Amino acid sequence: MDQRGALSDAHNAALPRDLLALQAGHLVDFFRADAASLRDRIDRALPHWPAGLPGRSVLLGMHAFGLEECGAYGEAEESGRAALAAEPRDAWAHHAVAHVMEMQGRAEEGIAWMAGREPHWAGEACFFRVHNWWHRGLFHLELGQVAEALALYDTSVRATPSPIAVDLIDAAALLWRIELSGGDVGPRWGEVAEEWARHADGTTYPFNDWHATLADLGAGRECEVESRLARMRQAAAAGTETARWIGQIGIPLVEGFRAFRRGEHAEAVALLHPIRTIAAAFGGSHAQRDLIDWTLTEAACRARLVPLAVSLAADRLRQKPTSPLARMLARRAA
Repeated sequence: MDQRGALSDAHNAALPRDLLALQAGHLVDFFRADAASLRDRIDRALPHWPAGLPGRSVLLGMHAFGLEECGAYGEAEESGRAALAAEPRDAWAHHAVAHVMEMQGRAEEGIAWMAGREPHWAGEACFFRVHNWWHRGLFHLELGQVAEALALYDTSVRATPSPIAVDLIDAAALLWRIELSGGDVGPRWGEVAEEWARHADGTTYPFNDWHATLADLGAGRECEVESRLARMRQAAAAGTETARWIGQIGIPLVEGFRAFRRGEHAEAVALLHPIRTIAAAFGGSHAQRDLIDWTLTEAACRARLVPLAVSLAADRLRQKPTSPLARMLARRAA
């Protein structure tokens, strides 16, 4: 994946108006969670796309997401809104602005943002609609609106069960968050776990393996988790970039979430705490990987590891000082 990123950089430098190649490179950056490249690849190309040139708005949307992943929230929102002013149907730009609001804890504003622009991103033709519904679910959970998030899962996220991996990631991640928030998801885990069986083989992309594990644990299919872990341990010995992701992040992540589900909360902390700051290396966004920190904080609370729980909760509260969820976790930790 690193080599593909470098090859894409060289191609984009030679042909900075090759829009398809820029988007392909942007996705490579996302799958390897290279925040700097998400921003800089597009930053380098933008001077070759003067105002008024068709397609420039697409670059602005990608630039917005790269800026957000680098923590430049003001610039990211400005770039995303500029992209949408030129092309209101740009679901990637819309989602970049949603990411900004998520990272800043602007949940009420985020719900209004999603609802107000729903006609532009929620149609059947929009491949990204499920992920944008997932973002709206996060805003509801940030406000403690568990019933609303669960209803959204049923009516939008899994209204028509999708076998696509990106949609299954959103389904598993939202169900786990709903349960962390005290919600009862009932038998919903089973359908998601069944769909994951054809995608997560433990050897290809550990970010997917982690989300498949969430579904298997929720559905009580720990035997599937054990089989996946065996394949992951074997794959970790291959000496490739993917093997490094699997060994350093994927395996402890799966083992940590398994321990949490078993009620072995101190063990979950021991497995998850060392990787919380390096997990970005194996893919996804800050918002997606936040599930690691949330689960780790909850595990520290349940294990009564008070100093660590307080510290982790304080980190979240500093980032999102107005968030009801962050305040609740801080109270529980104390």
